[in-house]
Amino acid sequence: MTIGQVADHFGLPAHVLRHWESVGLLAPARAEGGRRRYTRDDLVRVASIVRMKQAGLPLPDIGEFLTSIHTAARKDVLRRNHRALQARMATLRSALDLLEAGLNCSHEDIATCPNYRAHLAELVDVQDSV
Repeated sequence: MTIGQVADHFGLPAHVLRHWESVGLLAPARAEGGRRRYTRDDLVRVASIVRMKQAGLPLPDIGEFLTSIHTAARKDVLRRNHRALQARMATLRSALDLLEAGLNCSHEDIATCPNYRAHLAELVDVQDSV
């Protein structure tokens, strides 16, 4: 596949694939005239990068994962980012719960709804020591 075909397939701008190549994440073969030719293995690699980016992994961690030949090193990258993703998911779940509380509120003013305010309590409540 050409760079344009791969970009279209994954819904990415071609410059993203070029950038990933410039930082060492991709190395597609070159055909006549130096044109990039992506194989199925390259597509698997692009898919890995896309999913890891969706999970919030930074490019250096993705590179570390992809270039390591040791399973333990790869698992270290995954473990480190697994914890970070769990924390982000908990934050997003809390934000979603707040929105749902507002949407499900039957009060005239959502901001005064007890259920809505209950979802804000941990941010509002001041400790006695303050």
